[in-house]
Amino acid sequence: MNVSKLIMGGLTALSLAVTSAASAQSDMSHDAIAERLEPVGKLCMAGEDCGTAAMSSTSTSSGGDSQGGEIDGAAIYGQVCTACHDTGAAGAPKKGDADAWAPRLEQGLETLYSHAINGFNAMPAKGGNPSIADDEVKRAVQYLVEPVYDGELPPIGGATSASANAGGEAGATMTAAASDIDGAAIYGQVCTACHDTGAAGAPKKGDADAWAPRLEQGTETLYSHAINGFNAMPAKGGNPSLSDDEVKAAVDHLVAASK
Repeated sequence: MNVSKLIMGGLTALSLAVTSAASAQSDMSHDAIAERLEPVGKLCMAGEDCGTAAMSSTSTSSGGDSQGGEIDGAAIYGQVCTACHDTGAAGAPKKGDADAWAPRLEQGLETLYSHAINGFNAMPAKGGNPSIADDEVKRAVQYLVEPVYDGELPPIGGATSASANAGGEAGATMTAAASDIDGAAIYGQVCTACHDTGAAGAPKKGDADAWAPRLEQGTETLYSHAINGFNAMPAKGGNPSLSDDEVKAAVDHLVAASK
C-alpha cells in the first residue's frame, strides 16, 4: 500500500513538471512568434520627427549652419532629392535639364532656396525631411542646379545670391525686395485661375473699373488681403509656401495692368 502511494505521488510530480515545462515552452514560442510578426516599419506622417534627426552625416557640429564648403550637398541631394529630380517625378525639373531650369533660375537662387526649404507645389518642405538644416537644403539646391548654372555659386550664408537669365548668363543680385521677384511667374502659378476669369468674384486682370475702388484702398491693403486672405480669396492664393515678398510681386504684376 505504501509502495502504491509512493508510485502515485511520483507520477503526479512528474506530470506537474512536464506540464510546467510545456507551458514555459509555449510562452517562449508565443514570444518568438510575436517578435517575428512585428512590422518591419512604421507609418510616419508629414510633420513628425520620423526618426530622421541623425539622417545626414554631413552636418557640422553647429547643425549645418556654416559656410557651404563644409556641407556635402551631393550627399544631401542623394538622400532626399534624387527620387524626383533624377526622374522628373511629379513634374520636378530634372538635374541637368537646362531648358526646364532656365525660367526657374530667372527667379533667383533665393527663391529656389525658399521653395526647397518651405515646399512648393508638389515638393514637400525640405524634401520631406524636416531634420535637415536650412543651409544643408541650400547646398543640395546648389548641387542640383550647378550643371546648368553659369557663373560661380555664392557661399551659403552670404549677403547676396546671383541669379541667371534664360541664356544662363549671370544676372542682377537678388534682394528681398518684391520688385526683384518675377511677379508674372508667381501670378501665373497661383493667381491666374481666378483673376484671368473672374471666378468667385475676383476682379479680372486689366479691368480698370473693377480695380479702381480697390486701388483707392492703397497698395498695402491689397498686399495684406493677398497675404492673409480676403472674402473668397485664400491666403497667398492657397499656396502658403510663398513668401510675403513673392505675393507682393504677384500683386504688383496684377494691378499694373489696371493702372
